[in-house]
Parts: sequence; structure tokens; C-alpha cells
Amino acid sequence: MQNNNDKLSFIGIAPIRAEDKKVVNGIADINQLAPFKYPWAWEYFLNANKNHWTPLDISMTGDISDYKHRLTDDEKHVYENVLAYLTTADILAMRNIGLAVMEKITAPEIQIYQARQVYEEALHTWAYQHCIETLGLEQGEIYNRYRVVPEINNKIQIANKRINSILRSDIDLTDPDELHNFVLAYIFFATIFEGCWFYNGFSPIFALQRRGLMKGTAEQLQYIMRDEILHATFGIRVISQIIAENDVKLDLSAIREMWDEAESAEVTYANYILRNPILGYSSEVHVEQFRFIANRRAGQLGLEEPFPNAKHALPWLDEQANISKEKNFFETRVMEYQSGGLNWEDEEKLA
Repeated sequence: MQNNNDKLSFIGIAPIRAEDKKVVNGIADINQLAPFKYPWAWEYFLNANKNHWTPLDISMTGDISDYKHRLTDDEKHVYENVLAYLTTADILAMRNIGLAVMEKITAPEIQIYQARQVYEEALHTWAYQHCIETLGLEQGEIYNRYRVVPEINNKIQIANKRINSILRSDIDLTDPDELHNFVLAYIFFATIFEGCWFYNGFSPIFALQRRGLMKGTAEQLQYIMRDEILHATFGIRVISQIIAENDVKLDLSAIREMWDEAESAEVTYANYILRNPILGYSSEVHVEQFRFIANRRAGQLGLEEPFPNAKHALPWLDEQANISKEKNFFETRVMEYQSGGLNWEDEEKLA
């Protein structure tokens, strides 16, 4: 009697070996999940599926009253423009991972987590839309701010430049120059766009939450932040794997230029949304925290800190990922994130 491997050999198909897999430019069958070469990627997928939530699970009743009766004009300016940036940014993140990155990955266990990531980016966009709808904000006006406010548009255009450079149908990742550009774009989206701009971008809303304001929106962002921690750390791990497997020599001057461009855009953006400081939060604090998080992101990639001596300006920010639900059932029906093999706090420290 023939065993299964004999049958496969008989019809001319060799069994898949884990060692034949690569993150990009692999020769193994992309349709066959196992044997795993990257079991950690599968663990990311399993853990991500324990974190299911929807915007409708979170009560926004208090936010309606806060927005109408308690926020100052400066606080409304901050709140609206943070949402205006995030609504566009998360769609861009979804397009990047789903259209520019995922199709070039040749390891299915990595693709499967990225498919979940695409869903989560769409979920985040729903959350922002839910906040906008709930508060009765003018949707067209909020969504178009990224087109008419230069300080927001600048960040979006920097991201568009990166995604457009790898979205081309003729890209050939066996070409060392093309592969290097792909890695740079992936570094930008994992470490800067999601790892810094998103992570730091939630903090003005958390500053309002710490004063008892806009708690529903902040809770939405807490769940989003937990997803984004995984997106950033997963991306950084995939990048490290690509670099190791293909002996990529990073152009450190290009990396330096990327950090400087990102910092300049963040300074301009912070000065706009925080043109007047709000209680407990200022543009200077926002930018210093960006620099601190940038150092953290660079560290996991084994890169030199771009902003030495940057201070942890918001020591409470990391705590936002550790959501504890001890609320009255009738106030909210959000459930805790399920516990699993991944320690959320430790994962963020790694990143």
C-alpha cells in the first residue's frame, strides 16, 4: 500500500518542506499552510481572533453630552482633527497591507495574520465613523479635512509616497534595489505610520479621558491601540525576517531621512491640532512622546535610536493597552479581551 508521500511523488508533486519557505521570493506552495516555518505568525493570528470587538459594544452616551456641553473650542478642535486624520490613515493602512504587501508574501501563515490585519483596519475605520455619526458631526467636512488641511494632508502624502512605490504591478523583489525599497516601505508603515503616528496619535483623546471627558471614544481607541500594537510588532518581526533571509543591507542614510521626515510632519501636525494647549497636553509633549516611541520602534529592529535622550513624556500611555472592564452591565456590554498566549504589556515593551 502506498503512503500519502508516495502518492504525491507518483503524480509528480513533491511534499512541501518548511525550509523551502521564505517570507518573500519563496518557492513553496503558497496554498499550503503547514508545515509551519513561522509558527509565531500563526500565534499572532490566533491571538488576534481572541480580541474581537465592535464599535457598537461601547456606550457613546456620555460623549454626546461632553461634546455639546463640556468641551472647549480648543478641545473640539483637537478631537475633530484627530478623527479627521485617523479616518483616512486607517484606510491607507488597510490598502498598504492588503494591496501592496500581502500579495508579495510567499508564506501563508504570515498572509493569514495580515488578512486579519486588513479586517481590523476596516473595523477601526468603522469605529471612527461611529464616533462621527454618534456626535452628529458633518461627515463630509470631517472626512475632507485631510484634503484641505495641509498639516493633515502632509502626513497622508508621505504615506501615499511609500505605498505607491511598492504598489506597482511590475515590482520584482528578486531585484536587490526593489527589495530594499520594499523593506523601507514596510519599515515606514510598521514602525512610523502604525508604530508611532497611530500609537502617539491616540494620546490627545486619552488626555481628555483622563479628565473624565469623551470616555466612549477613548475606549474605542483603547481597543484599536491593542490591535495596533500587534500590527507594529508583527510588521517589525516580518521585516527582520526578510532582512535576515535575503541579507538586506539597509541604507542607514535613507532610514535617517525617513525618521527626520516623519518627525517634521509630526511637529507640524501637533502644532496645528494643539495650536492652543489643552489642560494636561501640549504640542511639545506630543512631539517629545513621538521621539521616545520612535526610539523604541527603532530598537526592536536593531537600529540606532533616531532621537537620543528623548524623554517618556506620557508615562501613562502604555497603560492604555491594558484595558480592565469592571463596569456596570447596563452601562456598557464590552467584554474583556480574552487572555491567551500573548502578554499584551510585554508585547508593547518589546516594541
